[in-house]
Amino acid sequence: SPLTKVKLINQLNEREADLGVKETVSWHSEYKDSAWVFIGGFPYELSEGDIICVFSQYGEIVNINLVRDKKTGKSKGFCFLCYEDQRSTILAVDNFNGIKIKGRTLRVDHVKDYRPPKDSEDIDDVTKMLREEGCAPTAPEDEQNAVPAKKLKKDKK
Repeated sequence: SPLTKVKLINQLNEREADLGVKETVSWHSEYKDSAWVFIGGFPYELSEGDIICVFSQYGEIVNINLVRDKKTGKSKGFCFLCYEDQRSTILAVDNFNGIKIKGRTLRVDHVKDYRPPKDSEDIDDVTKMLREEGCAPTAPEDEQNAVPAKKLKKDKK
């Protein structure tokens, strides 16, 4: 059951914290090559923007796939989210797994091998663009190749 998985993840995190387990041998290290997380159990009325707003407190989000009913377009209450930095996934799993939003318990877990959905012909343009390009902010083209100059700090003695 999803709630059992929520409890198991939280117990595992507690046990690792109590034992002082190093990051390199933590259960999270199995997912070090993936910046994707699964988020399930959230209220159906939440949009991509709502989810990004909540989950961006632990890092820059570069892609989201909110799973919707193909006929009605309504959310199914779960999504896959990709962070720019994989370490953000650890923070999200540790801090959001088991919390309640509008009376519903969130399940947040790592995704080892995320595969984007195969698009059907009737996909809307916005969803298609999000899946291809992600939702990360981009710098204007004239700034993309500019390297910021480093300011040298003077030694204080």
